Amino acid sequence: MSSGTDAPTAQATGVADALLDPERVMAALPPQAVATLCDGLAGTALLHACLAQYRPEFATAAADHWKAAADLQAGTPPDGIHTGPGALAASLIVGTGYLPDPGRHRETVESATAWLSARAEGLARHQRRRANSERPGTPWAVYDAIKGLTGVGRVLLAAHTAGHHDAADRGLTAALTTLTALIHTRYGSRPGWWLPAVDHPPPVTVHPSGAATTGLAHGIAGPLAFLASAHTAGRTVAGQPEAIRTAASWLLSWQEPTASWPTFVSGNDLDVPPAREARRRAPGRGDAWCYGSPGIGRALALAGNALAEPALTGAGHDAIAALGDRDRGPGRWDTEGPTLCHGSAGVLQAAARAGCWAVARQAADRTAGFHDHRRPFRFPHVKAGARYDNPGFLTGATGIALALADYSGLLPSSPAASWDCLLLLS
Repeated sequence: MSSGTDAPTAQATGVADALLDPERVMAALPPQAVATLCDGLAGTALLHACLAQYRPEFATAAADHWKAAADLQAGTPPDGIHTGPGALAASLIVGTGYLPDPGRHRETVESATAWLSARAEGLARHQRRRANSERPGTPWAVYDAIKGLTGVGRVLLAAHTAGHHDAADRGLTAALTTLTALIHTRYGSRPGWWLPAVDHPPPVTVHPSGAATTGLAHGIAGPLAFLASAHTAGRTVAGQPEAIRTAASWLLSWQEPTASWPTFVSGNDLDVPPAREARRRAPGRGDAWCYGSPGIGRALALAGNALAEPALTGAGHDAIAALGDRDRGPGRWDTEGPTLCHGSAGVLQAAARAGCWAVARQAADRTAGFHDHRRPFRFPHVKAGARYDNPGFLTGATGIALALADYSGLLPSSPAASWDCLLLLS
């Protein structure tokens, strides 16, 4: 958006400087979080890789962080793209595309892609067994952006785009086929992503009639964004265009008068939908990337682009733009702190991707306002009003720095896959 000497640039590079030493990242986190993408070294490696063409020492730091993460991954169980071996795989696949010499990592990325592809096939088999048992719904751990096929599939699409066709192909096809089937499945009036209450992960609380979740991180907007991005890239399985249209139409049917969405729709409401004017979203990050309008709006825009339907693209754009049109400023958005997942950096990245520059500027200013040079990583993670020091990608300083660096024009304009594909925003 802007040139490389402004406050967002200085703040982004200041975070990267504060995170140069992997030992400092390791010291800030509990052992189970150290190697992860969401909180730890796989995320900080990604930040340094994305900035590698800005300063050479960042390329060296990326390699150091990847090595430290790899040394800590032995024996960790598979668990999506944010923890476990998939976190390092995702960071390598996306991050190496930003390096001045990505080719030197080709064999490592090929191995990471093959691992993720096998993981996708395993998740697809799990869901087929569940479907054959006639147990309703698809668990979050099978389909969502954090643990499931949506996130894994999007990284495999990135790997395929980068030229790792053979290693990515089978897993990518499995992810597309399973998520397309998810959308085409019905349980009477309830869609395939509805889950009984007992199958929602703790500590998530939903109505006793179960729920169909809406958002980008854990709801149907995630598969929609992935299927749309794959369709645009020329990767399509039978029924995929229809599935994109079905999921987008469902989301639009549950949009509230405020242009927001409920976090979930209960089974009872799916059976007997309330009047639109009677719907009211309960507070709970409804303006954040994970559950709110920025993520869902971007998914709708990606769907419109994929299907060449300008009205659908416009509906997604308008949902994000409405954040700037409301009779309240960013200080009253239903977000928490400056981070990607729950806070204003997620709004910034979604708005910038959608070309909603008024909202992006508001979000950038809101995010920059949390900068504090006295904190070890320059930005806090805010939760329940308290402030914590987290170096990570989803709820820490790394993700904030990436959004600010992207906004300030600091990152390369045409990597093989943009870093925010990990958020399903591209």
